[in-house]
Amino acid sequence: MSELVVGLSYRTAPIALLERAALGDDAARALEAQILRQDHVAEAVVLSTCNRLEVYADVTRFHGGVDDVGEALAAATGIPLPELIAHLYVHYEAAAVTHLFAVASGLESMAVGEQQILGQVRTALRAAQDGGSAGRVLSGLLQRALHVGKRAHSETSIDRAGRSLVEAGLDRAAAVVGPLSGARVLVVGAGTMSGLVVATLQRAGVTRLAVANRTPERAARLAGPLGARVVPLPELSSALADADVVVSCTGAVGHVVPADLAASAAAVRGGRPQVYLDLALPRDVDPAASEVPGVEILDLEDLGRDLAAATGSEHVEQARAIVAQEVADYLTARRAESVAPTVVALRARAREVVEAELARLTGRLPDLAPEVRAEVERTVHRVVEKLLHTPTVRVKELATAPGGDAYADALRALFDLSVDPRIDADAEVFAVPPARTAALTDPQPLRAGGAA
Repeated sequence: MSELVVGLSYRTAPIALLERAALGDDAARALEAQILRQDHVAEAVVLSTCNRLEVYADVTRFHGGVDDVGEALAAATGIPLPELIAHLYVHYEAAAVTHLFAVASGLESMAVGEQQILGQVRTALRAAQDGGSAGRVLSGLLQRALHVGKRAHSETSIDRAGRSLVEAGLDRAAAVVGPLSGARVLVVGAGTMSGLVVATLQRAGVTRLAVANRTPERAARLAGPLGARVVPLPELSSALADADVVVSCTGAVGHVVPADLAASAAAVRGGRPQVYLDLALPRDVDPAASEVPGVEILDLEDLGRDLAAATGSEHVEQARAIVAQEVADYLTARRAESVAPTVVALRARAREVVEAELARLTGRLPDLAPEVRAEVERTVHRVVEKLLHTPTVRVKELATAPGGDAYADALRALFDLSVDPRIDADAEVFAVPPARTAALTDPQPLRAGGAA
């Protein structure tokens, strides 16, 4: 089994396509279930954010896995596969691990170093685990990615590498409407992103702030601590006319601010400039509103261009060094783990041979004294144990190097072993029967993956 990533992001696709590909939570879970029904996929986790849609999968074959995931993505998004393929990227095995660790560290974010992606990865993992699409492989991989992301933020200053999307947007807005400390700002939405927006506005000195949301209670929870005004959605039209800057970041399907509503608000404003900062995907503000005199719309695509150069190279390079180290450690551990089923199979084969020969001895010498029988059994076990010790230890050591799985392949071929890849690496597969251990003074039971 191998890790595979198939996805698209702001780096490979225009915002218009990302908007069409955006999936809500229920759709993401349905996509995971659909992918699991394919022939070459054992596990799947869908990561869907405003800037990316990615499928992380554990697959049996590369080409088969890519085909399965690509077709499922096309069906889930409604985008024809030929059109989708032009914007997809594919990472496999080590490259897939590297990509995921970089994503969790904020290195692949539009706003380099942002921490929100950690929560999004964690949420995607938990949802996939609850739905049964994430098993041992992907659960371990994504948990390791969360660890890497936390390291990148705690051991470097990558979170200072670039301005946030909100900061970049507000800087652009201030260039149009003047200092924000004197502006009226309306935030549409009351989710996590809206909370970040409100906190940034507060730091920017905004005092005339209003929050609109479909659920007034949520708007009140966000607005209350700051003394902001709560706007019921039926009053959105008048609130838009009153706002110099509108920041919208809802999870709604369809435009929250259609072009005619923006035009009505602009008419009331009498030509005073107004900026819509649209942080949602799908977009909350109808792009046609940009044709209204006095209205400027800034969306994720615009902000992405502004942030492209804000990479904070020193901090980014430090974070990339952590990612590289963690990838190497993960791959080394995975290679060592991959030989465990072979070691288990080898020891199981030895156990079968020992038990067969001891049974034959009992048949040929039924009157053998119990103490002699115990000594013979102990001797046989010790001989086999010593013979197995070096190859099992060495194959684990050699497996940690690139190409080390060839040694496990050789063991399987030489001893004609049938390997179960799902077997527990700590399973006891060659041990002296418990009833006999009291008579033995030397070896302890052998466990797969190591010597007694």
